[in-house]
Amino acid sequence: MRIEKIYIDTSAFYALIDRSDSCHEAAKALWPSLIKNEINLLTSSYVVSETMTILQKRLGQEAACLWHKAVLGVVDIQWVDRSLHTLGYELWQSLGRLGFSLIDCVGHILMNQHQVTRAFCFKTHYARQGIAMVPEKLI
Repeated sequence: MRIEKIYIDTSAFYALIDRSDSCHEAAKALWPSLIKNEINLLTSSYVVSETMTILQKRLGQEAACLWHKAVLGVVDIQWVDRSLHTLGYELWQSLGRLGFSLIDCVGHILMNQHQVTRAFCFKTHYARQGIAMVPEKLI
């Protein structure tokens, strides 16, 4: 039974795949411990879509397909419905000025709904909202 919950953002997923990403080594080093330990890895369908789009544009469709197959078996994908989108949009209206995207705001709502206190992410905006970062030493 997985106890701890960690939300995964696009920046972490992308860093795992792209060897030229400045955070690749950190992501690659952390990933096995996230998979092996009792951690519930959570993301949104918006993050899945965003990650696939970026991978396709930068690394090609094959890379996006390989990533998609790998992530489906390991990460709990929360599918964004109208209600979640609306809540994310409402939050975005205030946090968008601080650099949060709609996808980030939906993630923030999901973290609150699922009592997630840490995010595997290489952007600092979640930390500014009180979310602990994984890995912490990058902040």
